[in-house]
Amino acid sequence: MLNVPSQSFPAPRSQQRVAAGGRSKVPLKQGRSLMDWIRLTKSGKDLTGLKGRLIEVTEEELKKHNKKDDCWVCIRGFVYNVSPYMEYHPGGEDELMRAAGSDGTELFDQVHRWVNYESMLKECLVGRMAVKPTVLKDYREEEKKVLNGMLPKSQVTETLAKEGPSYPSYDWFQTDSLVTIAIYTKQKDINLDSIIVDHQDDSFRAETIIKDHLYLIHIGLSHEVQEDFSVRVIESVGKIEIVLKKKENTSWNFLGHPLENHHSLIPRKDTGTEIVKPYTPISGSLFSEFKEPVLPNNKYIYFLIKIYPTGLFTPELDRLQIGDFVSVSSPEGNFKISAFQELEDLFLLAAGTGFTPMVKILNYALTDIPTLRKVKLMFFNKTEDDIIWRSQLEKLAFKDKRLDVEFVLSAPTSEWNGKQGHISPALLSEFFKRNLDKSKVLVCICGPVPFTEQGIRLLHDLNFSKNEIHSFTA
Repeated sequence: MLNVPSQSFPAPRSQQRVAAGGRSKVPLKQGRSLMDWIRLTKSGKDLTGLKGRLIEVTEEELKKHNKKDDCWVCIRGFVYNVSPYMEYHPGGEDELMRAAGSDGTELFDQVHRWVNYESMLKECLVGRMAVKPTVLKDYREEEKKVLNGMLPKSQVTETLAKEGPSYPSYDWFQTDSLVTIAIYTKQKDINLDSIIVDHQDDSFRAETIIKDHLYLIHIGLSHEVQEDFSVRVIESVGKIEIVLKKKENTSWNFLGHPLENHHSLIPRKDTGTEIVKPYTPISGSLFSEFKEPVLPNNKYIYFLIKIYPTGLFTPELDRLQIGDFVSVSSPEGNFKISAFQELEDLFLLAAGTGFTPMVKILNYALTDIPTLRKVKLMFFNKTEDDIIWRSQLEKLAFKDKRLDVEFVLSAPTSEWNGKQGHISPALLSEFFKRNLDKSKVLVCICGPVPFTEQGIRLLHDLNFSKNEIHSFTA
């Protein structure tokens, strides 16, 4: 059975589970803010020391650059000269020096995997790690050589090349404990809902919807991997990164051998694949006086689902007719209603469809918690049209003065007068104001994994304890 990426099912030991405690910061010198760094990267100054050249970096060469004024770091197979960034790094120079002259991928993932380092450090790119060529046996001639971890694409028919999208490619990189498979779709409308990943021990399979075609990677891995994995999409360039954990901390000489239809781009059709994805049941309305309909045997359930036209799963749900069947599992999760006991302040952070768990929370909190003084919801979306149940939220806030709702848009029109941007310390520090210094508080957060992870870290920076925060899986 093919499962949805770990954004939907983060395992207990997955990297997607955020560790308790915030990351430490150091005071930066004047003129060393993030905006100062951005201005420096756009100044045209040579930040690599190579005058615009890109080179292949051997392990021996990387190890030589391990000093503060000459510090190279490898992240997912690419090498950056981070010396110019030392004084701008919020975590301090010592944190960067931990990865000096070595592969810092694992350290980076532990601390701030959500950061778009490719954009932030693009002017510091030295080049790519050099990997010794390896030959895979018993495969077609055009797929025998593996250079720098990249498997050359197979032949594409003239018809497919003419009618289909640009042919994707993929690459792989490794650290002592991780293997990263990078898929370059060459499309900018890729989202997590269009990706299915499945792996068991030494078999790996990834399916990605690209326009009207399905891109398939199917590999018999050269070594076994753990159950945990994570998926990241960089929408601006159409890049997908799938990170697997090795079962043994050993260097792989090659990724593995191709299996059926490996590295193929084929027209989409019904393959009969079983897809698993979690959804949060909701109430039919935000208002407590709403009456559930009376149905035979009193069996009914509500879901709020956003349809992605290019997705693997939601278009199938959209096509369901009365009388069709879908399988529904037993409930999962660890949220307990006892968290509301004697609660005085409730803060809700939601992004996109991460609003769904907030529906029943709002219903219950405003109706059944007598100690509750204040409820605040900060709802992040791209555009006004993306705001789910906006009119109901505004009506509920007008009706119940304990509720405040703030909408934040990342891509608003010029007519938008509300808050703009992404989740940030500035937005949250203004948002989180308790009624009393020692009031009992609960913060619930749900959204895409990078949003949730960054939000939790910012909450720890604002001195919220682990017991005061509950995250849901979007």
